[in-house]
Amino acid sequence: MSNAAVVGLQWGDEGKGKIIDMLSRHADIIVRYQGGANAGHTIVVGNKKMVLHLIPSGILHENKYCVIGNGVVLDPSVFDEEVRDLKEQGYMKDDEKLLVSAQTHLIMPYHKKLDSLREAGMTKKIGTTGRGIGPAYEDRASRIGIRVVDLLDKKTFAEKVRENLKVKNFLIKRYYKQEPLKVRDVIADYAQYRPLLKKYVEDTSLFINEKMRAGKSVLFEGAQGTLLDIDHGSYPFVTSSNTVVGHSACGSGVSPSSIGYVLGICKAYTTRVGEGPFPTEVFGAQGDLIREKGGEYGATTGRPRRCGWFDAVVARRAVMLNGATGLAIMKLDVLDGFETIDVCVKYKVGRKAYSQPPLALHDLSKCEPVYESLEGWKGSVKDVRSYDELPDGAKKYLRRIEELVGVPISIISTGAERDSTIVLRNPFSG
Repeated sequence: MSNAAVVGLQWGDEGKGKIIDMLSRHADIIVRYQGGANAGHTIVVGNKKMVLHLIPSGILHENKYCVIGNGVVLDPSVFDEEVRDLKEQGYMKDDEKLLVSAQTHLIMPYHKKLDSLREAGMTKKIGTTGRGIGPAYEDRASRIGIRVVDLLDKKTFAEKVRENLKVKNFLIKRYYKQEPLKVRDVIADYAQYRPLLKKYVEDTSLFINEKMRAGKSVLFEGAQGTLLDIDHGSYPFVTSSNTVVGHSACGSGVSPSSIGYVLGICKAYTTRVGEGPFPTEVFGAQGDLIREKGGEYGATTGRPRRCGWFDAVVARRAVMLNGATGLAIMKLDVLDGFETIDVCVKYKVGRKAYSQPPLALHDLSKCEPVYESLEGWKGSVKDVRSYDELPDGAKKYLRRIEELVGVPISIISTGAERDSTIVLRNPFSG
């Protein structure tokens, strides 16, 4: 048995969807362990582009079990839409291959409403997607959340909705001066999802553990990136869950010792969506060029991503936090044509240098990148599938990333297609 986890080492959007889709061929079970519909994994298969927000990317492969773990917050309307879309496109021929943890918390209409109202009223905005992720995790921590298993019991669900709306409607009406939600409308709206979720609900912790004991391999699928982790990211400009690989055990209901190989995903440059400090951000024509070449627009929101050079400082930190075994470098082809390519090797504030990101937001916001300039390469790496065929400049660039980050590169992506990939080491090969 061999298990592996895929985790983002930047601010999310690193290209995890493609790698998870590729590695799903070698796994028996693919588990999504945190986050919600604010994450979007984009996979290109032939001339089709699929964007998945909740269902694990392994669903595009036949005979794979896909699990939505207890660490996820699930929006039933998004889940319903994804199931319908996948079936229309010829996927999900076997409903028994998709499982949803009975302990998964639900995103409710009041979560989304409060999320949007709160963001609109903030002077310093976080950049939330407004999909109710934060408020749902807040309710989970406050022990008033509603789980999938609660929805399946009509009486329990109605009682919980009624009780929660007392407080939620007070905030909506009295503080935000907006129209409150009606209890009967919320109950009736979510009743339509009861038969759907009942079809997929399972004790997924027991399921995964029994399959592992039978020798099956598991791929743990992370969403967002390490620098968006609620504890270890650039707080408060973070998501509301733990994105680091340590949470893959907690959010799936398995032992930490179950996780073997940890594959950290980085773009060959850096991007960020939303607000918050971003030391290597590039403005003007150069930043626009990276954005356009890389198609850097959010899979979930469509928002243009902020773009910059590769940041070895945050990558080193993320490797340490996740215990990464190897790296996957994504979108190397986007750097084709640049005469020089900058890599941030450390930060400085005045005369003070940082080899790790400062923990205080105030200090991180003032950091200036210290760059090392490398020569670009002639020709294109687009769709190259062999390391030996890469230009010398690209090889030097990759070797320098390995040196700065301290982890060997296992996979190199040279295009959006599944096969536009160089595999130096397969995490499931032992």
